[in-house]
Amino acid sequence: MRMKIAGMVAALLFTGFAVRAQNQSQDVVVYPKEINTVLVNPGMGVETFQRFNDDALNSGLEWSEAGPVKRVEDAGEKPDFPGSSLAYCRWFWSALEPAPGQFNWDMIDLALKEARAHGQQLAIRLMPYDKEHPLPAWYRNSGARRANKPGDADGDIWQPDFSDPIYLQDWGQLVRTAGARYDGNPDLALVDISTLGYWGEGWSPYMPAFEYQKALIDVYLESFTRTLLLMNFDQQRALSYATSHGAGWRLDCWGDMGKPYFNEMLDLYPEQIARAGIENVWQKSPVSLETCGVMGAWFRNGFDLNYILSQALRWHVSSVNIKSSAVPAQWEQQFEDFEKKIGYRFILRRLEYPRSVRPGEMMPVHMWFLNAGVAPVYQNYALAVELDSPQGNAVIRTPADIRKWLPGDAVFDGTLYVPTDLKTGQYEFRIALLDPRTSRPAIKLAIEGLQPDGWYDLGTIQLE
Repeated sequence: MRMKIAGMVAALLFTGFAVRAQNQSQDVVVYPKEINTVLVNPGMGVETFQRFNDDALNSGLEWSEAGPVKRVEDAGEKPDFPGSSLAYCRWFWSALEPAPGQFNWDMIDLALKEARAHGQQLAIRLMPYDKEHPLPAWYRNSGARRANKPGDADGDIWQPDFSDPIYLQDWGQLVRTAGARYDGNPDLALVDISTLGYWGEGWSPYMPAFEYQKALIDVYLESFTRTLLLMNFDQQRALSYATSHGAGWRLDCWGDMGKPYFNEMLDLYPEQIARAGIENVWQKSPVSLETCGVMGAWFRNGFDLNYILSQALRWHVSSVNIKSSAVPAQWEQQFEDFEKKIGYRFILRRLEYPRSVRPGEMMPVHMWFLNAGVAPVYQNYALAVELDSPQGNAVIRTPADIRKWLPGDAVFDGTLYVPTDLKTGQYEFRIALLDPRTSRPAIKLAIEGLQPDGWYDLGTIQLE
């Protein structure tokens, strides 16, 4: 009896294998060839700073904190700088609101236009002040409270009392007006949550209680509900609060290893991430880093590049601002290898679909992807199949949510409806990741087969 049962099981197993083999013989199976180049894709990679793709770089070890207010001419010769999908610009309050309630949005409008023209999206920060760019004169003369006195050690800078309701009212009005104007703009990728202190980074000798910090953060959370927000790193409680409400995070002294007894890379950042409980924020919201100084200063000071880059990858970084300054020639290859790992990097490993299908039927499709980067994509680009021939064309979107494609393997197994109006004949089988706003291919894959229109030709299919 046992032998008979074993024989029946073996027969069933064999029959199942035969059916699968027969089905496989009727399918097209494609193993695309991987490529090893740096990919410039939306929302990730190296940012340009206060300028755009092909603009001249900063010279030496200097950069400007004041954002562009007019068109900057492209460099005559293409600069030696990574291609970029993000242009990061920031402006001071005094330039944005020269008189109370009179907002100057021309510079941000221009930056959005320039980013689009240069194949980029814009990331922005609105900044209260720094040493060279004081608070607007009208605010200082409005009756708002000052936190320091002219005779103090920092008395040459008018430091506001951040617990003053006037600060929340007036700075909050700037942010709310910006949100009403720009939230959800398809050319705007990221907005920094800028609250108090120099450059709005969230630190000051005159820190208010957390309730006042929270109120300033809430203005951004309420004003930008569609555009991704980034919380600066300095205050642990504020960092935890903003990220728990959907913001990503950024730090602005990436690479600092210069001080012997305290530096950000060894004595602050790794521990702050753990204390703030933000280790897994990257799974839903982006991480962005800004160099401390420029990379040329890292090289001059003998900083440990391996450690700096490996920490960024360990933090699941999506974008880095190197202040539009040159990468030291000795580090170019190492930095290029780093570029291939930050953000997302999608490789189609295997594609399977039927050799033939009839219009009006469901078409089974299998795709196996590898995300070889360290982060997901944070916008819901659509994985789509295109059937294309001289006699007809159809773009068929899959239900895959690629925002869930964390580093590692991802699989789409599903059936797609073939439109009834397609004529019989041979069609190109193509795939792409489409921008949800334009319905055009937007994300490059790390495989061969890319066509000029952004689709990937991967085989043919017969419509019967």
